[in-house]
Amino acid sequence: MDSAPLFLIGFMAAGKTTVGQLLAARLGRKFVDLDQRIEEGVGQTIADIFAAHGEGAFRRYEESALTEVAGESDVVVATGGGTPTFGGNLARMRAAGQVVSLLVSFDDVLSRVPDASSRPLLREGRAAAERLFRERQAVYQDADVAVETSGRDPADVAAEIERRCAQLLGDVWVRLGERSYPVHLGPLARAGELARELCHPTRTLVVTDDNVARAGHARAVASAAGADIVTIRPGEASKSLRIAEEVASACVRAGLDRRSLLLAVGGGVVGDLAGFVAAILYRGIAVAQVPTTLLAMVDSAIGGKTGVDLAAGKNLVGAFWQPRFVLADPATLDTLPARERTAAHAEVLKYALLGDAALFDALATGKTIDRADLVRRCARMKAELVSRDETETSGLRALLNLGHTVGHAIEAASRYELLHGEAVALGLVAAARVSVRLGLAPAELEEKVAGALARLGLPTDLSPWRRDEVRAAIHVDKKRDADVVRFVALEGVGRPRLTSVAPDDLWTMLT
Repeated sequence: MDSAPLFLIGFMAAGKTTVGQLLAARLGRKFVDLDQRIEEGVGQTIADIFAAHGEGAFRRYEESALTEVAGESDVVVATGGGTPTFGGNLARMRAAGQVVSLLVSFDDVLSRVPDASSRPLLREGRAAAERLFRERQAVYQDADVAVETSGRDPADVAAEIERRCAQLLGDVWVRLGERSYPVHLGPLARAGELARELCHPTRTLVVTDDNVARAGHARAVASAAGADIVTIRPGEASKSLRIAEEVASACVRAGLDRRSLLLAVGGGVVGDLAGFVAAILYRGIAVAQVPTTLLAMVDSAIGGKTGVDLAAGKNLVGAFWQPRFVLADPATLDTLPARERTAAHAEVLKYALLGDAALFDALATGKTIDRADLVRRCARMKAELVSRDETETSGLRALLNLGHTVGHAIEAASRYELLHGEAVALGLVAAARVSVRLGLAPAELEEKVAGALARLGLPTDLSPWRRDEVRAAIHVDKKRDADVVRFVALEGVGRPRLTSVAPDDLWTMLT
């Protein structure tokens, strides 16, 4: 499970301290009582702080203590009953980790607190306390996980939280506040369980292509999720506005509403198209990604970039629309054609060049790497970049475009006869060449990158692609900013650098 803080919220006497201690023991974490942290910091009891300084001062102390503990790892934090209802506390907790609400009936609150004098809120009378209880329920229900505690043993509650948080967090966690989501590595049959637990859809529809349908992957997911299936033709040609309209119309005919779910089962084309349809249908419905190719598992299924192509170039129409979860089953890779498995390693090498020198060395020397570990390493790197720069506003996420400016241009010029990974491989060679000619990288970088790609069985010769169509496509690259292209260069393995290059200058350096 992710090491980020796990916060327990709920009304007084919900059992946050008791359950929190049990949960911390189960997870091997440190337990933190936020009220106790406040008392230690201020040097007064909570009652004395209220009496001497008032609630306003207490809330400031509370915010300070919460900010401190939000920066810690491997902790379970029991908060005060009012903590999530004040200021930006709930958003602060969500940004730092996971929020679990312990739900309790008001009658149980009274039965668990026989001495009303020990609780300031109850001293004000039942009516006032019950009114506050009702007011806070909407906040408590807005947690990542809500667990009923009435009539239950605290150990059972802790066990349920552990199970549901493992489901919520997955193997990799994409941290985007309220839109955070897990990446799970596991069998396709888990799709139904995850859809029910994380999405609660009124209806579910699987979008896939004919190849994936023939392999049985779409049926396995549809059976687990109780869903119907709509199929498209495989290949880049299906990433079009016309096919998006056809899929959207199929969703309407299938009775989907705004609380329904699309399950994208397939490679990058299916994921991009289904994600785009989800983003625009009824102004946005839920989508989950179930990638069945290595390229999609390590890259396109994570991060929320959706879109379709125009005649002028790839992905020129699209939206950022994050999935509710990603489920990758490495076993599906056994059914892929050898060429497609090989091509996907270009994206893997991209991640190695961005920040995993050990992975680059392993790929370049032919070392065996466990498939699940390969997916997990790349997914973690992408999740980190997406979490820090979801829409490329700071430029950090733009680093993921390494090899794609020239790669997309070559892919389009080939009329998509080249697979995406094969085109990206050529784009990585181009990135290394431009980096050297810009004076950013040592002269041997291009040879080093090309050598690793060749060992993986990927193309490295740019000479056949010195074509006018490639040059024209670079000019309309979606990363263009006025008269320059934001280009991801390299200072060395694991040392990317974002720079700007005029398209004509870029072309000159390539040729």
